[in-house]
Amino acid sequence: MANWVLKGLRSGIKTSPYPSRDDGTRGLSPGRPRGQACGKSEAEMLAGLCPTKAIEPRFGGVVVDHGQCVHCRRCDTHLDWESDYEWAAVNLDADRAQSKLDAAFGRSLHIRFVDAGACGACMSEARQINNPYYNLHRLGFFITPTPRMADVLLVAGPLSDAMRLPLRKAYEAMPTPKRVVAIGACAIGGGIFEPSFATAGGVASIIPVDVFIPGCPPPPLAILHGLLVAVKRKPPVPLIPGFIQDAEEACR
Repeated sequence: MANWVLKGLRSGIKTSPYPSRDDGTRGLSPGRPRGQACGKSEAEMLAGLCPTKAIEPRFGGVVVDHGQCVHCRRCDTHLDWESDYEWAAVNLDADRAQSKLDAAFGRSLHIRFVDAGACGACMSEARQINNPYYNLHRLGFFITPTPRMADVLLVAGPLSDAMRLPLRKAYEAMPTPKRVVAIGACAIGGGIFEPSFATAGGVASIIPVDVFIPGCPPPPLAILHGLLVAVKRKPPVPLIPGFIQDAEEACR
């Protein structure tokens, strides 16, 4: 026992400093493309590269809808990629009557994971937030095996046909107030699958979603940011950031 204590003292704290400080450790985020100004022909070329139509020509350049971006990196040599990880956005159409969740559960939040037909990548990243490095327990967040004890439903996947009824039942079993967090491009809008006979094309088509975490998959710190956004301990960011807002304001 004494040897383990000594080893721990020598190693020091290895847990991520986020959210009290930025985590600058290399390799924690795959990054994501950023919109930029460019000519019409280049904008059309970039839009043609994107398999999910996340890149759109607009206002003398291109904008990137991160809710649709699947990180295929076809635009890698043409657009700048940012390496941050605070990606979560709020659903502006969500019912904000659930705001009582903020004060009541801000540091005692129970989370239920639901795999709604995901490929496994998003769920793999989501599981990492429970490991010693990310250690979600230090933030007052806990994993629960049942929706009857959950405050937040964390959903990944494009919502396959077989998961529509189970997801709805899980949501209805949760006590109120409650929140739903959709993680990954598939859960937001269907990703490469889009709405089809086999998938609903996103979680919001079946149950109300409060927070979107884009990415394919989003890194663990982005998922932690989404949970912090759900209880208003961190501000959200827009799904289409930067260039688009500046250009729209200039045109008013």
